Amino acid sequence: MKANVRILRGSLAIAAIISALLVSWARAQDSNFHNAPASAKELKNPYEGQLPPNAKALFHLRCARCHGETGEGSGNIPPLKVERIKSVAPGEIFWFITKGDVNNGMPSWATLPRQQRWRIVSYVQSLGRPQSVQSSSPPEAPLVAVKLSAPPPKPPFTDFRYEKPGEIRKITLKVLPAPFATASAGNGPKIVARPEGAWPKVPEGFKVEQYATGLDNPRIIRTAPNGDFFVAETKAGDIRIFRGITSNGKPGQMAVFASGLNQPFGIDFYPPGPDPQWVYVGNMDSVVRFPYQNGDLQARGPAQHLADLPSGGSHTTRNVRFSLDGKKMFVSVGSASNVDDPDTTPGEKHRADVLEFNPDGSEMQIYAYGIRNCVGLAVNSKTGELWCSVNERDGLGDNLVPDYITHVQEGGFYGWPWWYMGSHQDPRHNGKHPELKDKVITPDVMLNPHNASLGITFYDGKQFPEEYQGDLFASEHGSWNRAVRVGYELIRVPLHQTGHASGEYQDFMTGFVVDNEHVWGRPVAVTVAPDGSLLVTDDGSNAIWRISYTGK
Repeated sequence: MKANVRILRGSLAIAAIISALLVSWARAQDSNFHNAPASAKELKNPYEGQLPPNAKALFHLRCARCHGETGEGSGNIPPLKVERIKSVAPGEIFWFITKGDVNNGMPSWATLPRQQRWRIVSYVQSLGRPQSVQSSSPPEAPLVAVKLSAPPPKPPFTDFRYEKPGEIRKITLKVLPAPFATASAGNGPKIVARPEGAWPKVPEGFKVEQYATGLDNPRIIRTAPNGDFFVAETKAGDIRIFRGITSNGKPGQMAVFASGLNQPFGIDFYPPGPDPQWVYVGNMDSVVRFPYQNGDLQARGPAQHLADLPSGGSHTTRNVRFSLDGKKMFVSVGSASNVDDPDTTPGEKHRADVLEFNPDGSEMQIYAYGIRNCVGLAVNSKTGELWCSVNERDGLGDNLVPDYITHVQEGGFYGWPWWYMGSHQDPRHNGKHPELKDKVITPDVMLNPHNASLGITFYDGKQFPEEYQGDLFASEHGSWNRAVRVGYELIRVPLHQTGHASGEYQDFMTGFVVDNEHVWGRPVAVTVAPDGSLLVTDDGSNAIWRISYTGK
């Protein structure tokens, strides 16, 4: 048992450290890597120019559980195969692995043998190099789920074993554990092909169909005023259009609207209403727009740059939404880190915020702040309120800090990084900013911690029963740093036809988890189709799912 604990801690430590290599890049543009001393650049890798024996095995043992076998990343852990890592000296990477970064959950790994640290450095650097020979692997045997012997979760917290369509959940402040009540875990998912017979599960009276397959990292999905579906394929840099729903539940037409973008995510149409003239896109580092008229399958002209956005580090999603009157554009920008202090970290400027612009990109100001990573962004068409779904911080234990969905108040402060869930102070910032304690807004709906709440939409369709009218649906991408995984589902937040949440949420579409190591689907975003069905993007199986109501 003790050996297993040591391996788990080792896996988490190395995964977290390598993740920090990329998070730290934004801070190192004009200085040494992560403030590494000049002498670190002089350290020589004994394996320079070669892939040492057992390097891949070490990476598999220590890192792949969170970073993926090929460094593709998982959850909040960025991919390792990026151009910028090539500019960092091997000695600086080695120095940082040895030193760590306690405030961001990356402990020192000086106890790992020096030779093994260098082998990991070599393997990370090899991920960005082309491979001259692709090794062939024998076909995998059918996947058999491994039964988990962990005890049941303590309600109201849950995990994948107990997620079931229709289950109602409510997490409140009084049940939150103390920080560090449990250790933080490194438990990134291994994405596998959908096992035979596996299919998403929904409540009685609903059915699920596969609307589209073979996509490339489908993320945000938006329904255009004319009924087309715009999808951001983030890694590919494309915006793709799907048109219509045929009698067998498939798209009638498909086209690439725009390509060559920089990790596009957010999409919105301007001006609001039935006759937009522009499609706005949130790139990782900018907001751009394309000239557009209803029915266009391709942009009428090149992208027009409107505003620069903070970039680098963690959290690359930039969502874009307009106020109902079209006078203001809201853009969400996540933090560059887990818990860095913006007072002392320049890379956090104008991050962990919802920013406000004029539609032409001018007069930027902070609309709300202290929101670690507002990924899903939506405007209630009845009330005009702005809402977001948030990935909260890690490193305080399995059941801290809850992710959340909330309305966003102008000038509102939501706690990150000094406070969380009202007047709870993060112990890693003990004593800082006491004047903000009473200003922290407690969110409307607390979700299971670490479940990575992403895209949201308000249900304004007519197909579902009346009780669903005006409710929120949210995609839960799934945990990577919880001992027993949670999320990997679509949830419903009842607003009770009042526009206000009671703190409850409901499991709605589940079934994407095989066991505590393997998953085959990861919901990202959701939109309402003209016929009132829901479309849900899934970047695990690279598909779009359609949920329709068949009951009476």
